[in-house]
Amino acid sequence: MKNTMMSLIAVTVATPALAQTAPDDATDSVTDTVVVTAARAAGGISTATLGSSATLLSAQDLADRQTVIVSDVLRDVPGVSVNRTGAVGGMTQVRIRGAESNHTLVLIDGIEAADPYYGEYDFASLVADPGARVEVLRGEQSALYGSDAIGGVINYITASGREMPGFAGNIEAGSFNTVNGAARGAGTVGDFDYAVGGSYSGIGGYVVAPDGSRPIGSKIGTVNGKFGYRSGGFALRGVVRYTHIDADVNDQDYVVTGNAIDSGGNYLNDAVYALVGAHYDTADGRWSNDLSAQVQDSQRHYFDDTGAETTGDTGRRKKVSFVSALKLGDDAVSHVITGAVDYEHEEYRGTSAFITGSNPFNSTENWGLVGQYQLTIGGRLGLGGAVRHDINQRFRDTTTWHLQASYRFDSGTRIHAAGGTGVKAPVFSELFGYAPTSGFVGNPNLKPEQSTGWEAGVEQSFLAGHGRIDVTYFNAVLRHKIVSTFDPVYTVINATGSSPHQGVEVSANVDLPAGFRFDGSYTYLDAHDEADVVLTRRPSHIGSANLAWRAKTDRFGANLTVRYNGDSRDTNFATFATETLKAYTLVNFGADVTLARGVSLFGRVENLLDTDYRENVGFRSPGRAGYGGIKARI
Repeated sequence: MKNTMMSLIAVTVATPALAQTAPDDATDSVTDTVVVTAARAAGGISTATLGSSATLLSAQDLADRQTVIVSDVLRDVPGVSVNRTGAVGGMTQVRIRGAESNHTLVLIDGIEAADPYYGEYDFASLVADPGARVEVLRGEQSALYGSDAIGGVINYITASGREMPGFAGNIEAGSFNTVNGAARGAGTVGDFDYAVGGSYSGIGGYVVAPDGSRPIGSKIGTVNGKFGYRSGGFALRGVVRYTHIDADVNDQDYVVTGNAIDSGGNYLNDAVYALVGAHYDTADGRWSNDLSAQVQDSQRHYFDDTGAETTGDTGRRKKVSFVSALKLGDDAVSHVITGAVDYEHEEYRGTSAFITGSNPFNSTENWGLVGQYQLTIGGRLGLGGAVRHDINQRFRDTTTWHLQASYRFDSGTRIHAAGGTGVKAPVFSELFGYAPTSGFVGNPNLKPEQSTGWEAGVEQSFLAGHGRIDVTYFNAVLRHKIVSTFDPVYTVINATGSSPHQGVEVSANVDLPAGFRFDGSYTYLDAHDEADVVLTRRPSHIGSANLAWRAKTDRFGANLTVRYNGDSRDTNFATFATETLKAYTLVNFGADVTLARGVSLFGRVENLLDTDYRENVGFRSPGRAGYGGIKARI
């Protein structure tokens, strides 16, 4: 495994030597791409002048890797680790730079996606839509977005009707009785644009209990719509998304082995997301104002082997935001001054078959005031800062900040740095308990978790901007971490001391000759808790290498992906001992061929080497699997 990791690092670092000439058909620079998540105002910030680290996974990246479950492609992002419990449809957590999974803010088309009950987003439900892309902004970003954005922000963005008109669809079948598919129709009618679609992932299942025989399967469905209207400087937009999951679950042996066992029933999860907004530009587009309102409603129900409901929960969020931005200067020197106001109301309730008596919803409200400034000089120098003040009805007011800087030399060398603070408010279950009679006692006196971090890196571009390699060091310290305790009762408290995280991220992207493209990443992480114990489910070494090829005629394509996950630690919940999850390497290979204009056949093999691996203690993972299908774009 060490040889595999060293090979990945060597490929990533040596890639510039593989590209002696720029590709014939290269048109887009990998060093100058707008990150909309990096600013509260429309327009975002270019990676050429952004001090914070960001990774963009384009629609083409997702298509080349034949992505079905979005969390799988996030494994290719520097600083990101992914853990899925059991089969597809099981709880899927994403951690950035060693932070907790609930320290990642997730946006879907601008809608805050975390379930208010759990305080985090379960990536099990996110099935890829045709034309969608992903932005990952790393480091503390609470100065822009408030609570949750300690490790960073993941923004999943679907294509509008103007960006991708026409019909797109695909359907595939394969191992484990799997059927996946997606369809999308979009276009424009005068000043109006629309995009409506849906996606489905159904898997008959595979056995995840080490000594079991019961296949664990799931059915995940999504329908969505994105609508817009623009006339002059005035624009309206609307987004709606509904997701349904019906997934099998395993119970665990909490007495002897800690392993998953065949009993367990299933769970249903329904989530609705919606947003409406209005945008107005004036002063020749220099002054913009944006007002939006969004809602999220998640409901989860758990059933035993007999089909009887045992527990459940409901979480709801309402949010209103107003953003005003003023642009000054010109292309040589530009200033963007932004102010924003956020209002958020969340409520939740846990349910159980054993509850008797009153079980009301609990709620909280928060106001956030944001100021952001960005200076860009000659497309070479970028300086920015942001500050946010949050007024919460339950906690002491908090103020967070963020600073960033970037400078590019004539040699193609760019130095960049960023630093700031992050905050995570306690979730409802930590404050109030899961439900009456659950055995867990909430702690209404909890403080928000707080993090202070910084990063500094060097990027070198080559091939006239069609290749880049970046090395970044990051460091963060988490305080007031919320941890479980059983003395005198089962509850949670703020731990004393601090939890330090530090590491190095290496990434490379190169457009190679003859239709090849290489994307590679490597992360070293050193993350400890307040007792100086290595944190669980955080591998010290993670690496990814992707080599994509497309024929000049665009008729044929192929993609090879190698993902390495180093040794990590996890807790056995029967013995409460810490066990080592062995390092593993997964190899995927896919290819496609065009049959007629807009119609292609595709296929892929996942876990090509049939590696036996574990993402969590007590749960097996799938072996080699093959899939094939057809896709169309009209």
